Amino acid sequence: MLSAAAVTGLTLALGTVAAPAQAQSLAPQTDDEAKRMIKDRQAEDSSSLNKSNVPEGVSVEQAKEAVDKSDEITASDVEYAAALEDLPDSGVPEEFYKTPEQLPTENGGVVKQTPSKFYLDPVKLIEHSAKSTTYMYKTTDEKGTARAATATLLTPEGASEQAKDAVVISPGTQGIADKCAPSRQMGMGTEYEGVSVTSALAAKRPVIVVDYLGLGTEGTHHYVNRVEEGRSVLDAAKAVQNVEGSGINGDTKLQLRGYSQGGHATTAALELADDWAPGLNIASASAGAVPTDLYKTVTEMSSTYTAFLLYGVASFADQTDVDLSKYLNQKGLDAVESASNQCTLEATLSHAFTDTTTLTKDGSPLQELVETEFRDVVDNQRLGRAEIPDIPVLVNHSRLDDIIPFEMGKELASTWCDAGNKVAFEDNLGPGHVGGYIAALPRVETFTNRTFAGKAPLDSCWRL
Repeated sequence: MLSAAAVTGLTLALGTVAAPAQAQSLAPQTDDEAKRMIKDRQAEDSSSLNKSNVPEGVSVEQAKEAVDKSDEITASDVEYAAALEDLPDSGVPEEFYKTPEQLPTENGGVVKQTPSKFYLDPVKLIEHSAKSTTYMYKTTDEKGTARAATATLLTPEGASEQAKDAVVISPGTQGIADKCAPSRQMGMGTEYEGVSVTSALAAKRPVIVVDYLGLGTEGTHHYVNRVEEGRSVLDAAKAVQNVEGSGINGDTKLQLRGYSQGGHATTAALELADDWAPGLNIASASAGAVPTDLYKTVTEMSSTYTAFLLYGVASFADQTDVDLSKYLNQKGLDAVESASNQCTLEATLSHAFTDTTTLTKDGSPLQELVETEFRDVVDNQRLGRAEIPDIPVLVNHSRLDDIIPFEMGKELASTWCDAGNKVAFEDNLGPGHVGGYIAALPRVETFTNRTFAGKAPLDSCWRL
C-alpha cells in the first residue's frame, strides 16, 4: 500500500518545489531525474507472472496484459492496477448509488444505508474487523442544486455503544470517475487511504470516510472545488448522527482530518462550518499538505503528474461551460477522456511525462489554458482567507514535499495564528509528498487523542 499506489494516490495535481540542499537526494527534483528513478525500478517482465503471483480473481493473461501495456514500477503495483478493474464487487450494490426521485429537505438528511466492506489488501483480501456501513445523504452543490452524496461509517470492534468522539476523514485525490469513490475502493482493497483509516480505527473510535459530491453518485465530481468538498464533509458528519446503529449524536466530539486534496477539503469545511453546519460539535482538525493556492500549484506542476492536470481541466471546463474542442486537438480530447475514466494510480501511470503542448491546437501547454480560460474558477478555490471555528488545529507538511510547496502549509498555519486560533505546526523531513503523509500520522493520532481529552496542543505560533 505504501508503494506507487500510495504515491500517486495522495498526489494532487501540483508542481515540484526544491527541497533543502542537504536533502535533495531524497526526492527527484526534475522530470529527467524522476524518469531515471522510474527506469531504475522497472516492473518485472510479464513472463515471470503465474497463478502464484497474480491477485485472486485476475487471470494470468489479464495480469500479463497489464504489465506489457504499462509502466508500473514494481510487481506489486501491477497487481494493484489489475485489482482495480478485476476484483470482485465491493459489496455495495450498484443500485445503491442511484439518486432517488425525492431527497430529504435538510442538508445532511439520510437517504439510505447499506452494509459494506473494508479490505486492506487487493491481493490477499484481508478484511478489516470494523463494521462498515455506507450511507447516502443529501447535500447541495455550489449552484444550489440538491444532490445526493455517499460516505462510509467504520465502527471498530471494542468501540463504545455511544461514541464520545469520532474522526471524519477527507480523502486525497481519488480520480473523478464514479468507480473511484472511496466507498467502492475500500470494498475492493484498493483505497490507499486505508493506512490513515486503519490508524484512526486503532483508537477504538468510529471513522467516517467521505466520498465527495459526484464520486460514486450521479452528477459530476468537481475536482478540488472548495464549496462542494466542504459541504460534502460537513453534511456527511451531520448525516452520520442519523445512520442506524452509528452511536454518534450531537454530543459526539468530531475531528475533521485530511491530507493533500483531503487537507484542502478539511480546510474548506472549517471555513464553511459556522454558516453551513453551526450545530456540529467539531473539537479539532488536522490539515496536511494543503494546496491553499491552487493556481500556483497547478501552473508549477511537474509533467510527472499530468493526469491531475487533466482531472483539473475536465472539471474546470464543466464548471465554466468551456468547450474543450476549441482548444484541444484530438489527442488532447482523448487524454482528458481517458484520465476522466481512470482512478489515481492508473491515470498517473498512463499520462506521466506527457508533453501537454502536444495536446493543444496551438501548441501551448495546458497550464496556459488554465491561465486564459479557468483562472477565475481556480482562484475561487483559494483557502486561508476566511475564519474557522475556535478549535485546536494541526497543520502538517514535509519540508521535502515534491508536490505541494512547504511554504503553503507554513503560511496557512501562520494565517490561523494571526487570527487567534490555537495552532500546532508539525514540519517533518518525510521524503516527498507521501513520505510527509506517513511521517505525520503518529503526530496526528497524538494530537487527536489529546484534543479529544480536552487538552490544548502546544502552540507553534511563536515560531511561524
